[in-house]
Amino acid sequence: MGRLLRKKDPTRKIRKTQSADETDQERSVPAIRGGASPVARKSYTPAAKSTSSRDSAAPNKLIRSVRETWEKSIQFLREVKTELKKVTWPTRKQTVGSTVVVLVIVAIVSLFLGVVDAGLSGIIRVVLQ
Repeated sequence: MGRLLRKKDPTRKIRKTQSADETDQERSVPAIRGGASPVARKSYTPAAKSTSSRDSAAPNKLIRSVRETWEKSIQFLREVKTELKKVTWPTRKQTVGSTVVVLVIVAIVSLFLGVVDAGLSGIIRVVLQ
């Protein structure tokens, strides 16, 4: 079965990577020749970081995880829908015909097993007496 591939945003990972790299640069790169740091952001100071940002990281991660799961579920359902459109569904006549064939075969097999069971149980009764 083929899987529909949704084109992913190539900048999504880059943004995450760039923001992490820029944060690292803010922390480690000193000002060059007395000028501002190469990254145009606020300088990193440990005192400026509050405990609320630490506490909000866990819910954001949970929300992101739930959102990704939800998006994957929606994508799966879209793929199911497209695959079901490709299926060649039988007509009503074909379905009824197949059902009748199955019922007849089940009746024949059950009749055969009933006869074999009756014969074997009769043989066992004769042997045990």
